[in-house]
Amino acid sequence: MASVGYTYEVSLNLLRDRDGLPPREPAELSFLHVNHDDVIAIVERIRGSSGLGPDPAAAVAVGLKLLSEVMVREKTNALFDPLRGAMREFIIKLKNLPAPGA
Repeated sequence: MASVGYTYEVSLNLLRDRDGLPPREPAELSFLHVNHDDVIAIVERIRGSSGLGPDPAAAVAVGLKLLSEVMVREKTNALFDPLRGAMREFIIKLKNLPAPGA
């Protein structure tokens, strides 16, 4: 079955614990995610328009796109019901941010 969208490998590697120490054993997480949008282009757009620093902007963009895509695919799952209205409102606000230099 062909995917409908962009396929990403999402990886998370623990570099330091809350005390600033490296992990005793490697702590890694990796999974595949299909998204109907070009998440990398969205990261760049949010970096340029949100007023956030590069890393926080990337975290917001990636987190938002991961969660919102799952919500779209799981539209009948009541788990997401409390988030739907606020998520829609936030995405609209984000999309309406002026482009850099505008």
